[in-house]
Amino acid sequence: MMQQNITVLGSTGSIGVSTLDVIRRHPDRYRAFALCAHTQVDKLFEQCLEFRPAFAVLRDAALAGELAARCRAAGLPTEVRHGVAAQIELSSLPEVDAVMAAIVGAAGLAPTLAAAQAGKRVMLANKEVLVMAGELFMHAVRSHGATLLPVDSEHNAIFQALPGDFARGLNACGVEKILLTASGGPFRNTPLSELGQVTPEQACAHPNWVMGRKISVDSATMMNKGLEVIEARWLFDAAPDMIQVVVHPQSVIHSAVQYVDGSVVAQLGKPDMRTPIAYAMAWPERIAAGVEPLDLFRIARLDFFAPDFERFRCLQLAYDVLREGGTAPAILNAANEVAVAAFLDGKLSFLDIARLNEAVLTALPAGPEGSLDDVLGADAEARQVATTMIAEGRLG
Repeated sequence: MMQQNITVLGSTGSIGVSTLDVIRRHPDRYRAFALCAHTQVDKLFEQCLEFRPAFAVLRDAALAGELAARCRAAGLPTEVRHGVAAQIELSSLPEVDAVMAAIVGAAGLAPTLAAAQAGKRVMLANKEVLVMAGELFMHAVRSHGATLLPVDSEHNAIFQALPGDFARGLNACGVEKILLTASGGPFRNTPLSELGQVTPEQACAHPNWVMGRKISVDSATMMNKGLEVIEARWLFDAAPDMIQVVVHPQSVIHSAVQYVDGSVVAQLGKPDMRTPIAYAMAWPERIAAGVEPLDLFRIARLDFFAPDFERFRCLQLAYDVLREGGTAPAILNAANEVAVAAFLDGKLSFLDIARLNEAVLTALPAGPEGSLDDVLGADAEARQVATTMIAEGRLG
């Protein structure tokens, strides 16, 4: 078996660390060819020491210089580069077999798109790529013969529950609905009157998953699930009305597919991202991921609820922009990234996140998603408007 070279975009984040754990367990199958991070020099250096990648990338030139000096001193063969251009190149080199796209937010769009245009196996953990530029990205996947495998636990579960030929159309395959499960986050039962006083620490304390701060806040507002609805629309060519969010607090059923004959096919497992990562890496095979098997006797019960769209206004906004189309999803995503950062910095309240998102959507009409420049232009304008609204204290 030939070893596969993998570029990990976002190697120091939770998905990147889990990806490297799977690589560690299967050194005969996989090699960490390039590791790309944002600013975590110490963590990236430790990864370079263990995995000895051919390349390592940081966004900042000065930090990259520091890493390069440390790698030379340690006698490592790793070549250190910096910037988005390096991420793009190392996602599309001929030697690269697969790319784990795990950079959070809009920053991951360009290198992930480059991987698709290079015809790579793209393991997609960055949902914002499809939220911002779903039509453009899926066109790149199809026209360049890339293989797209979802890593988000929910979309990976849907992928496993769909028939192998679902690309011919969900209706043709007898699919009636996609059931996208959601934990409901830490505030699913918190009285609405108390949500205004939520702190960043409380919002980042997810009951089931260990995640970064931004995605943890998105889970608390259910914006994360809204982005996943948009992602599912593009991954599976599903109409918005075919995608139903189901609040499932235990996070054991990661998602399901409902068929016209009354069958519901679900994927279950412990809440550990190494399972979908290993599935995407080895597909169509399965390999050990280091995850304990599910013990149904210990779980004992599974609960399901309809989402409260008043409590989770961000989820409703995601459905709204999905139906509107064009650059509306990119505008919402950009506004939300600014809003979450402001909340984490103490500049907005928890409830202000949804208010700011809605205010930016009202202020900026959506345009067509004709090109990457259209998407990036809408993204930049939405960030500017959101930042100005915060500075001026007006959220509507």
